[in-house]
Amino acid sequence: MSDVAAILKVMPESPEVDLEVLKQTIQDTVDSDVLERIEEEPIGFGLVALNVTIVVDDGEGGTEPVEEALANIDDIQSVEVTDVRRLM
Repeated sequence: MSDVAAILKVMPESPEVDLEVLKQTIQDTVDSDVLERIEEEPIGFGLVALNVTIVVDDGEGGTEPVEEALANIDDIQSVEVTDVRRLM
């Protein structure tokens, strides 16, 4: 098995969500061995998504455990995998 890099688009509940607090909560929730980076992506009307890049084994489950953990965080409306690439 090999590793894959995946980008998860995390949508906050509203523009009023403090992104710095949300980023810290994501860092506290996702294993530091998996989390690579978090980048902001302006969406519109003041809403900013967070693109969370993770590296996980492509075996059984893949990104699902991280997706589920993020979806359970307060102030997150949705989590969507937008890109997956196999690492060489």
